[in-house]
Formats: sequence, C-alpha cells, structure tokens
Amino acid sequence: MPSASSPIGVFDSGVGGLSVLQALRAELPQERFVYLADNGYAPYGERGDAFVAARTQAITAYLRNVHGIKALVVACNTATSSAIVLLRQTHPELPIIGIEPAVKPAAQGGSGSAVLVMATPLTIREDKYQKLAASFCDLADVISLPCPGLAERIEQGHFEDETLDAYLQDLFRPYRDRDVEYIVLGCTHYPFIRRQIADVVGD
Repeated sequence: MPSASSPIGVFDSGVGGLSVLQALRAELPQERFVYLADNGYAPYGERGDAFVAARTQAITAYLRNVHGIKALVVACNTATSSAIVLLRQTHPELPIIGIEPAVKPAAQGGSGSAVLVMATPLTIREDKYQKLAASFCDLADVISLPCPGLAERIEQGHFEDETLDAYLQDLFRPYRDRDVEYIVLGCTHYPFIRRQIADVVGD
C-alpha cells in the first residue's frame, strides 16, 4: 500500500518525459520520483491506439507492483490523448495526471492570430486533442501540424545534423506567409530541439 513517502511514477515513450520530470522536481523537491522511459517501443506517436493503451497499462502495472507508486504522471501527450481515460477507469484509486498540448495558454495569450500546434500524428487524430483545439478556435486560428518521425529523430539523438534542418524547413514552409503568433510544442520530445525550431522560424 503506497504511503506519503512512496515515489511518484513518471513515464514517457522515451527521453521526452525527462523535460516533464525536470519541472516536477523543481516544483516538488520534497518528493521522490521513479522515471520509466519506454525506449524499446518509442515513439508512441507513430503507433495505434490499442498499442499505446496496452503499453500504458503494462507500465502502470509495473510501476505500481514493483515501485509502489502513490501517483502517476503520464508525461506523454500521445499516451494522455489515447489512453488516460481507460487508465483512470482501470486504476480509480490512483491519482493520474496527464499532459496535453498548451493550446489554451497560447490561444488566450495571443491577439487572435494563428497558433501552430506541433504534435505527433496520433495525438492530432485523437478526439481529446480535436475537442481541445476546437474549444479555442474562437480565440485563435488553431493550426494542427502533424510531425511524423520527428519524435523518433530526437529519441535517436539527431539534434544537429542537416537532415533535421531540412525536415524543419519542409515542415514550416507552408506556413511562412501565415500570421503565426505562437508555436506549441505538443510533444515532450520537441523542447529538446527548441533552438533548432527557432533557427528555422525566426521571431
């Protein structure tokens, strides 16, 4: 049975969730954490719902049974979108916190122009994300931008090569003439290439 001193579990399909773990440790320095990177099955964003749900359930069971976690942070936009509802139904007594693309603060903080949301193809296909984006379309032009293969590139450590620059150039080319005010990094992997994205899109 978990106690107050039990750890909080955090997981992602790979290294992306480390950005979330860093923020958690800064906010909750008194807590203990156990982090699981599901590298062998990364990235989730290129998989189907059933696969992501099965991995999410297996990881949660492992973290509960082996590490006795008192709460779980799903540090993955894709897993949150496709599996968190079922996960909460399966583990109703466990506090489960998910994450989602920061559409709300971007839409509310802008002047009504475009918000470009970068995310994995699976995240963008999910009803959870579609409802989120639609709920703020009266405040901004929310543009959903699927980024196939990008999380995998980051997971493999391809941060500085020319192929990443070419990928980003092609990704953003259709939006050069749009009045984009914010770009939302809708995958926990993407902050690792924030500088490279800024180099391509400019101010």
